[in-house]
Amino acid sequence: MMRTRKDIEELESKVLAPYAMKSKDAGARQYDEPQHELRTCFQRDRDRIVHSEAFRKLEYKTQVFVIFEGDYYRTRLTHTIEVAQLARTLGRNLQLNEDLIEAIALAHDLGHPPFGHAGEDELNNIVSEAGFRFNHNFRSYEVVSRLEKRYPNFDGLNLTREVLVGILKHQTVFDMPGVNIPEEYRKEGPTLEAQIVDVADSLAYLNHDVDDGLTSGCIVEEDLMGSQLWQQAVDRIKGSLKPPQRDMFRYQVVKELIDMQAKDLLQATYEKITQFQLKSAKDVKKRQGYVACFSPKMQKERDYLQKLLNEKLYHHWRVERMTAKARRVIRGLFAVYLKDPKQLPYHVYPREKTFTKKEKHAIICNYIASMTDRFALDEHKKLFDPYQKV
Repeated sequence: MMRTRKDIEELESKVLAPYAMKSKDAGARQYDEPQHELRTCFQRDRDRIVHSEAFRKLEYKTQVFVIFEGDYYRTRLTHTIEVAQLARTLGRNLQLNEDLIEAIALAHDLGHPPFGHAGEDELNNIVSEAGFRFNHNFRSYEVVSRLEKRYPNFDGLNLTREVLVGILKHQTVFDMPGVNIPEEYRKEGPTLEAQIVDVADSLAYLNHDVDDGLTSGCIVEEDLMGSQLWQQAVDRIKGSLKPPQRDMFRYQVVKELIDMQAKDLLQATYEKITQFQLKSAKDVKKRQGYVACFSPKMQKERDYLQKLLNEKLYHHWRVERMTAKARRVIRGLFAVYLKDPKQLPYHVYPREKTFTKKEKHAIICNYIASMTDRFALDEHKKLFDPYQKV
């Protein structure tokens, strides 16, 4: 027997926790659309995100190491998939709506410009001169609500309210909400599904940056020995591997790191759910502060491991070189386009219109933010190398 959307919604009511967000209770889309007969609203949101242009471009956008550094390192796309996988697993254990989790997870980094946080910081520095700010959370929202052009009757992907709030209020060490949040969403808190995506994101990048850092040689095991969390993971696998299985050692330690943190997260979050006596998704949205969390002890250990990565990996001379080059590329492109906007494609900069300084900055910022690392580097060569074919 084939399931319909209504069948799936009825199943959600039976199997999901009371505090989970049910598809049938989802907030309105930006534009009215008829319901699909087979898919729930959050399933449709997920599918629209996967088929978007911005999602495909994540394949060639930096996580930590720029794409030309090697094929092993994580890109923004592989990181996004890892976040979705982790978040769905956590959500399943807490009896949450996995379709909503997946939609938010797959969309949370759509607004990243080329070269990761270095590119974001440089764009923000430039546009601040024109009186506004660049923030990839808000740009992710703009991508799905305005910039994607896939449907004849509206701009954007016309996603549900819960997904939009999850994107706008995404929060980790590297992701700060609060910039340009539209008035209609400011007072609404994220669902528990959105919160789980946030902690899954922080869980993924901390542990996978350890993996990429060790693989690159920018950090070595001795750099991490001050971390109690690292030592616990090493102790768990001690004796099970024979030297010189260095790659296998790295894989297994990272696996243990994730396993310890995920279990702690589930336990600490469930204790909060019980403590706050959450009876519905509305109860979650109304709460000040997050329900999804690590235990205080685990959070302290994670913070220390993050501190080691900040010192040893993110400021390693090779990473600093990549960061400096990324900033030069972004600033160089922006300067050329600003001096002569007619070098921009017609669809980006219409010739028949007149733009203010702020509008010009916004147009150029959006254009550069939409680029992949590869495209930005190629464009920079065309504009600055006299022997490069235009």
